[in-house]
Amino acid sequence: MREAEPADAVTAALAADTATAAPAGAPGPLRVAIVGAEGKSELARGLAEALAREFGLRVRVVDEWLRDWCELHGRTPRADEQLGVAQEHARRIAEAAAQPGVDVLLCDTTPLMVAVYSDLLFDDRSIEPVARECQRAMDATLLTSLDLPWVADGIIRDGPHVRAPVDARVRARLADWGTASTASATSAASVPRPAPGASAAKAAGAQRSP
Repeated sequence: MREAEPADAVTAALAADTATAAPAGAPGPLRVAIVGAEGKSELARGLAEALAREFGLRVRVVDEWLRDWCELHGRTPRADEQLGVAQEHARRIAEAAAQPGVDVLLCDTTPLMVAVYSDLLFDDRSIEPVARECQRAMDATLLTSLDLPWVADGIIRDGPHVRAPVDARVRARLADWGTASTASATSAASVPRPAPGASAAKAAGAQRSP
């Protein structure tokens, strides 16, 4: 997997793919999933700012519903509540994608992460069909790596010891679903900019979801 710097190669990749993904006037923004054990929200904010500043693109970020749910209820979801969280997150992504005037939709994150947490915490993989359906609607998926320091995030983060198991499960699900060549995107490294006319997302290592 290749590392990518948000304001450099990945930003150029997404901008190029936005311009080439569909004919002028075609409905819907470029949907970008940001998944992984660390750094998703930071990456989403950085990409949104860079895409708007450097390329003049209209960007919308769909925030992680799980985080909002935990803040609303003051706790993490029980096993029987995981499916509802995943479904609501998928609904919010679909709703945002249907809004006019958006070029790029950055999803921080997708129901994949709820499915991974459900598997890790409750040994329950029943949410995966919902997660896979949402993931297949993505035009590109960015997978964050573990080269960033762990940062506490209220009650939804158990500690740095769960990063590796979460990362392993995310990579396994993406591989199972045919998205194994997803870019590993953090601020730690960069890849060369693609040649003019090349698919920038592919040059950065990002793969369109099948």
